[in-house]
Amino acid sequence: MADEQNLPGQEFTGEELQYVYENRRYVGTKETVGFVLWDAAQSFNINTFSTRFITNIVKIDLGYQAIQKTINSIWDIVNDVFTAAIVEKTRTRWGKFRPYLLGLAGPGAILTLLYWFMPMFFGAKSAMNVAKFVFYVILEFLKEGVGTFQGIARTGLLATITPHPVDRTRLITLANFASGTFGEKLPEQLMTVLLDLIDNRVIKSANKTTEQLMLTAFVGMGTFTTLVSSGMSFWFFMNSKERIMQSIKSPSVLASLKSIMNNKPVLLLTLSDFLSAFGIGGSKQDYYIDVLHFGSMTMLAGIPAAPISPVSFSYVPWLRRHFSSRLLYIVSHYINNFLLVFVFLFGCIGFNPKTLKGGLYTKTLPMFFAMALWEVIWTLFYGLRSVIGTELYNEAMDYCEGKNGYRTEAMTSVAKGMAAKVASSASGVFSTALKKWVGYDPDAYTAGREQPDYVKFYLFAMFTIVPAVTGAFGVIPMLFYDLHGKKKEIMYAELLERRRAASAVASSGDTDAISELADEQMHV
Repeated sequence: MADEQNLPGQEFTGEELQYVYENRRYVGTKETVGFVLWDAAQSFNINTFSTRFITNIVKIDLGYQAIQKTINSIWDIVNDVFTAAIVEKTRTRWGKFRPYLLGLAGPGAILTLLYWFMPMFFGAKSAMNVAKFVFYVILEFLKEGVGTFQGIARTGLLATITPHPVDRTRLITLANFASGTFGEKLPEQLMTVLLDLIDNRVIKSANKTTEQLMLTAFVGMGTFTTLVSSGMSFWFFMNSKERIMQSIKSPSVLASLKSIMNNKPVLLLTLSDFLSAFGIGGSKQDYYIDVLHFGSMTMLAGIPAAPISPVSFSYVPWLRRHFSSRLLYIVSHYINNFLLVFVFLFGCIGFNPKTLKGGLYTKTLPMFFAMALWEVIWTLFYGLRSVIGTELYNEAMDYCEGKNGYRTEAMTSVAKGMAAKVASSASGVFSTALKKWVGYDPDAYTAGREQPDYVKFYLFAMFTIVPAVTGAFGVIPMLFYDLHGKKKEIMYAELLERRRAASAVASSGDTDAISELADEQMHV
């Protein structure tokens, strides 16, 4: 691939260099609809309440949870490497990634259903019950194994579904626009309202306790969302295609690792994710529910921003063409950290640091206006943020193909994700342990008790200022990202020419030429 310092623009016509901006479409209507449903399925769940479900409904001790996170983190790292090596070697008539998405759709759904049925299996067992804890550890162990195959395959399919960057951006933009506009978050919103009504005794029963009503809500909604999202995903997997031809020979593990080390865009994205993942944070839901007793704040504070969400996708193509990927990534991904600092400062008005009492953060109405303003500004960048991170990764995979002659989506996605997982696992274990250390009462929610004042302040700080500061260092590597402008134009011009030649040879039936092409792809 051409060096940026010696750009051979004379080797390509203006039309070839403008290829990267052309509105070419390879994905048809049926597949596009499937892609939109698949994207919606990723968020059609109530996973935002997972921690609350395990802590307050299943009732697993916070100390046990910290142990489970540590075990799962180690397994996650080991599992990722072996899984990536297997996927990287895969070459089938159905593609490189689709076999795993189709074959593991059923087992993945069954494991998720078992997760939501845990309270039914263990009844009123104590938080320290060993059998319940072991079942949880094994279940998470299996879910992680299946999820790793699915996650790698999902990332790879998105990178190979179309060879054209504009077509890819169109798909990602359309999917995020449709999902955000037509209710991908509806289950989460309904669950929020339902739990609020139960928590505040608006919904009550003479035959069931508050805890039993909450258990029914979790099991019912968890089951429903699992079945619907699994069905939408499977339909897309059946109707999708991989359109970027893989190298004839699968790269060795050593070659895959080499492709990561010489891929500057991937290295910078990986380092950025790693530093960002060190951000230690708490849950917005914990703050809304345990401090304000108003979990529906998530939905209500988002109402003023709702009309902005679909509009935010309309200017993404214009921004992509007129500003560097580096600037767009930094602004869209770190505006949240900037805004949370001001939310924290506003909430601390009237706060007494000696008694840890007072402060606007304990009052619903002032915080509603603060969070509504935060939502409005944050949503202005929602469309861009939904597209730019995924597209930068896909461009990095095209860069890998251009520089090495082969693609290593599986190993690269694992290497990129592993760095972030190591950091986020460490911060996750620390956050969970810290929650126990400060005296968080896991039974207060279902028993109708208040958390202590110092715990309330902790929940507020861990949602706002702490992650804003600790997660901001990820911006530094992206200051050196330079895959844009003329460098990107020449890369895609070269790829277009190389793919045409490879397709012609592969279709010729000339075994000698195909063998020569395979060797050439391994030694670009």
